[in-house]
Amino acid sequence: MQDRRQIARLHDMTKHVLHFRKERLADMINYEDDIQYVCNLPLAWETIEHKTFLISGASGMIGSFLIHTLFRKSASIRVIAIGRNRERARERFGAYWDSGRFSFYAQDINESVHINEEVDYVIHAASNTHPAAYSGDPIGTILTGITGTKHMLDIAAEKKAERFVFMSSVEIYGENRGDTTYFSEDYCGYIDCNTLRAGYPEGKRAGEALCQAYRKQRNVDVVTGRLPRVYGPSMLWSDTKAISQFIKKGAQREDIVLKSRGDQLYSYCYVADAAAALLTILLKGTDGEAYNIADRGSDITLRELAQFIAGHAGVTVRFELPDAAERAGYSTATTALLNSEKIRALGWSAHWDIRRGVARTIDCLAGEAQSGGARVKAVESKTGSEPEKAAGI
Repeated sequence: MQDRRQIARLHDMTKHVLHFRKERLADMINYEDDIQYVCNLPLAWETIEHKTFLISGASGMIGSFLIHTLFRKSASIRVIAIGRNRERARERFGAYWDSGRFSFYAQDINESVHINEEVDYVIHAASNTHPAAYSGDPIGTILTGITGTKHMLDIAAEKKAERFVFMSSVEIYGENRGDTTYFSEDYCGYIDCNTLRAGYPEGKRAGEALCQAYRKQRNVDVVTGRLPRVYGPSMLWSDTKAISQFIKKGAQREDIVLKSRGDQLYSYCYVADAAAALLTILLKGTDGEAYNIADRGSDITLRELAQFIAGHAGVTVRFELPDAAERAGYSTATTALLNSEKIRALGWSAHWDIRRGVARTIDCLAGEAQSGGARVKAVESKTGSEPEKAAGI
């Protein structure tokens, strides 16, 4: 009887959160469906009943989606969330705030983290993940990959966590040497470390190496998810990745601005599929292994992506030259495609291809752009061009 009351309360809380999402991110019926889709996946959910998760980058696109999913799935799960912005966290997780199953620590993970609670699983999702952050906060970008990761690993070791999930990136592969089409997990491309932008991929590489060191020396069980460019309704309006800018322009019914020829060919992933993949490696992955997260149905050039979004939104594509600050943050990789055979062997597959996922995202965000434009401007003016450190993926 008690369990039923807890489950009923959880559903009421989730409805409250999703009501907020509708106001904050337009019509969020699709977002609720996305969460339920992940909850319905055939995973060993009983393994995480009555467990406590520590999630850094909690207010970010993927971190927030994971938290909503965990709370929707079970009334027995607890979440300890770490983020820099308490106000944003309270907006995103207000329904859970006083539930007794949610704790929030407002701090920069590049500073020492002290958690006075038991922890069963750690998901390290905090990172500077877009070009403005790479060029505007290069020190914070690389330190989050190294120092921030160390602090989270220290907690996992101290608390004897059952598993540590490190969210890495396609960027660790660097430039394709021209000897493969798809990066497998053992590929190593070229990164020019003598550049401003190198802090992000080199930080992720160092973070992965640090995970292996903690496996050996402090017996931390670690799995790594190497993510492509991720997008979805929970993305931040301050995100400056190309796909995020294209989607925002499409949602606001403005012309898409392409600042290159658009020949770059990349893998992408919808946020719900990314979250599903991370939960899959959490529950089914092998200790010490890294897994590429991608789907060939979401491999597309920037030009094709811009043209699709323009067509969906009824606008046109314009070409402009990037300024110096933008060029400093942009990736120089022209082809970055991930081979996902390893994670597909665990049973994961993408549910949304790039066209369905992008259309879904634009439709979710369009309501805010059209009816709540003042709020959009307020969010953008508040963050401005100064990136938020360790905001979350």
